[in-house]
Amino acid sequence: MSAKKTSLNLSDHKQYTYRVIWSEDDHEFVGLCAEFPSLSWLEKNQEEALRGIVALVGQTIADMKLLEEPIPEPLSLHKYSGRFMVRTTPELHRWLTVQSVEAGVSLNRFVNSRLREG
Repeated sequence: MSAKKTSLNLSDHKQYTYRVIWSEDDHEFVGLCAEFPSLSWLEKNQEEALRGIVALVGQTIADMKLLEEPIPEPLSLHKYSGRFMVRTTPELHRWLTVQSVEAGVSLNRFVNSRLREG
């Protein structure tokens, strides 16, 4: 995904991909935004961490607009085909094929189920 110059409204920053995780090192929650990986927001409270990162992204977008910098497209607006190519080693390819045959499913279905399981 590349950064595009867009005319996002300031409220559009809510379309970005946010998450909150616990930081054992900081003993606080960390608000993150996938489209702005260099930004984060620390808070003792989970909801405040989310509010903080959303506000920070909004301010960052406002600053980028003033500087006429390209603004990343929100992942939520990206159109996905459902296809992607993965290169692997011949050994792993063979192992996955054996596993899928033993499971009685196609290689594609087997890999999809593994990806879904995390």
